[in-house]
Amino acid sequence: MNNNTLTQKILITLGFLFAYRVLAYIPVPGVDLDMIKQFFDQNSNNALGMANMFSGNALRRLSIISLGIMPYITASIVMELLAATFPALGQMKKERDGMQKYMQIIRYFTIFITVVQAIGVAVGLQHMGNGHGAVLIDMTSFIIIAVFSMLTGTMLLMWFGEQITQRGIGNGISLIIFGGIVSGIPRAIGNTISQVNAGSMDFAVVIGIAIIMFVTILTIIYIELGERRIPISYSRKTLMQNQNKRIMNYIPVRLNISGVIPPIFASAILMFPLTFIKTVDSPIAKAISDNLTPGGLLYNILMFILVIFFAFFYASIQFNAKDIADNLKRQGGFIPGVRPGEHTKEFLNDVASKLTVWGALYLAIISTVPFALISGLGASFYFGGTAVLIVVQVALDTMRKIEAQRTMGNYQTLGSTGL
Repeated sequence: MNNNTLTQKILITLGFLFAYRVLAYIPVPGVDLDMIKQFFDQNSNNALGMANMFSGNALRRLSIISLGIMPYITASIVMELLAATFPALGQMKKERDGMQKYMQIIRYFTIFITVVQAIGVAVGLQHMGNGHGAVLIDMTSFIIIAVFSMLTGTMLLMWFGEQITQRGIGNGISLIIFGGIVSGIPRAIGNTISQVNAGSMDFAVVIGIAIIMFVTILTIIYIELGERRIPISYSRKTLMQNQNKRIMNYIPVRLNISGVIPPIFASAILMFPLTFIKTVDSPIAKAISDNLTPGGLLYNILMFILVIFFAFFYASIQFNAKDIADNLKRQGGFIPGVRPGEHTKEFLNDVASKLTVWGALYLAIISTVPFALISGLGASFYFGGTAVLIVVQVALDTMRKIEAQRTMGNYQTLGSTGL
C-alpha cells in the first residue's frame, strides 16, 4: 500500500470525526438550552455527567447526537449475546450474506432503542428545573421533533462509524467515542485550574491526580503492547515456495485479546437505566441513582463484574483458534511439539484462556480503581480509569493499524488477534 492511499484513509477518518464534532453543536429545536446547561453543570459528577462525557458534551447542548453511539453499542451487545445463545443466529453471522442480515437487524434494533431513549429524554426535559420544564413548545410536537432529530443524529453516527471502519483507519465506533472524550478534556482541565485558583481544590490534590493518571497510562501502554508469541515452524517446501516473501514465524496473541470493547459495553449497560432513573422524580429512583453514582462502591462493583464478563465473552468471539489452526495446516506450518489440526486448536484455546484471565482482571482493575481514586479526590470523569483506558487503547490500536497498513505489502501474516 503506497503512502497516498494511507494518507487518503487518514484524511477520510479525520473528515468523519470533524463532521461528528460539528453535529455536536446542532441542538434539538424547542428547548431552553441555558436551563439544560445549568442542569448538567449541577449533575456533572453522576450518571448524566458520564453520559455527557461519552457523547462529547452533545447531551449538555441537547444536540441531535445527544444519545451518541450508545444505542448502536447496546444493540450490538444484545445481538452478540443472542448469537452466542442461538446457534442459527450465530451461523448467520458467519456467512457473508447472513452477516449483512445480521447487521441490518442491529440497525433496526438501534432505531428502536434510539426512539425509546429519545422519548425518555423528551419526557425528562418536561420535568426539569423544579417542574417548570425546559421545553418551550407543545409537548406532543416536541416529542416528535426530538425523536426524529435524535434518531437522525444516531443513525448518522452509526454510518460515520461504519464508513471509518471500511474506508478509513481503525475501528470507527471506538474512534467516535475517543473523539467525544478527547473533545471534553480541555474543558475538564480548565475547570480543574479554575478550582485551584478559587481555592476549592488544593494543588497537592492536582499532583495526586497527575500521578494516578501517569501510572494508569504507563500501565495501559505496558499491558496493551504485551503479547504471547507462539513460535511456528514450516516445512522445507513451504519455505522454498515463499523464499521471496517474509513469512511470520510466530503467532502473536495479545494479553488483552478483547481490546477496548468490554469497558465500553459495561459503561453502556450501566448508563442505559441510569439515564432514565435520573429523570424520574421518586424516592426509590433517587435511592437507586445515589447508590449507582459513578465512582461509588456499588457502581464500581458492577463495573468490575461486567468488564470481566464482557472480556471473556468478547475474547471468545474475537479469537478463533480453529481458523488459525486450519490456516497453519493449509500453509504447511505447525507449532513445535504440537500436532497440526485439533491439537493445535486446543493448544491455542488453552493459551488464549489463560491470557484472557489476566487480561480481564487488568481491564476490570483499570476501569475501576483509578476511577475510584480520582472520584475520591473530586476530579472529573475525564481523568478516571475508563476514559483514560479508552483514549489510550484506541490511540494505540489506531497507531498499530496505521503501521500495519504501511507494511501490508511486505508481510504475509497467518492471522492476528485483538481489535
